[in-house]
Amino acid sequence: MSHRQHVSGRPRHWLVHHMPVLLAALAMVLVFTMAAAVGMGAVGIAPEVVWGVIASHLLPGSVEVTWSAGRDSIVWEVRLPRVILGAIVGASLSLVGAALQSVTRNPLSDPHLLGISSGAALGAIIVLLHTGMILGLATLPVFAFAGALLTTLVVVGAASLTRSTGAGRLVLAGVAVSFVITSAGSLGIFLGDPRAAHTVIFWMLGGLGLAQWDQLVFPLAVLVASGAYLLLRARFFNAMTLGDESGHLAGIPAARFRMVVFVICALLTGAAVAFSGVISFVGLMIRTSCAW
Repeated sequence: MSHRQHVSGRPRHWLVHHMPVLLAALAMVLVFTMAAAVGMGAVGIAPEVVWGVIASHLLPGSVEVTWSAGRDSIVWEVRLPRVILGAIVGASLSLVGAALQSVTRNPLSDPHLLGISSGAALGAIIVLLHTGMILGLATLPVFAFAGALLTTLVVVGAASLTRSTGAGRLVLAGVAVSFVITSAGSLGIFLGDPRAAHTVIFWMLGGLGLAQWDQLVFPLAVLVASGAYLLLRARFFNAMTLGDESGHLAGIPAARFRMVVFVICALLTGAAVAFSGVISFVGLMIRTSCAW
């Protein structure tokens, strides 16, 4: 038997057995990748300086300050919040993609498929161009979540008109509603203040330039709470990938569980879009077969 045949013939539970080690290794890779990203840019900063700045802020007096105040500001005030926000948004959208791929049984599912991102963007447009920050810092995430949730309800309602909440009907309804919501967002930009329209359009392209420390708590809290729920229901997702009938046989209320997942996905997407704009295709990189 060749080495390739031996490897391919290993039991599938090998990955599950070594999952803690794999997760720990991936976490370390993520941390060091984030640190390397902080040091890159127009002003290159050595890795030891990056770690020193982080340590000096987390544990004041623990290290000797040998770097300038400008480099300290670049690392702590500018780059590190952006990198952390990028990690939070990437994790949120990845979870959404993996969850939607399971409950819709479509490997191409992502937040755009059901119009969730479009709804979140519409809520953010209303805040940025029409209402203003009426609820303080929470205004943008609240409106983005409301837009995402409303869009999800419209998709479910449109699919229910045919007395079907199956995965295929939901996907088709989501694509149709997504176009309508996108058009509504364009109308909102057209009717808004022309002087601010270019800022909103730039924001809709997606980016991490507006990341601030005092705002990271919102998407992080949503990620921790929603991610914990989704991960605890991993077995449900495995059953749902085989169809609603398999879910019912496993004791899972398929239709109700799918609705709960849609609401959680709306919450995750709304929190991500509110602080980073619309970032596409992250969910598509996650395949259900390896996500759970």
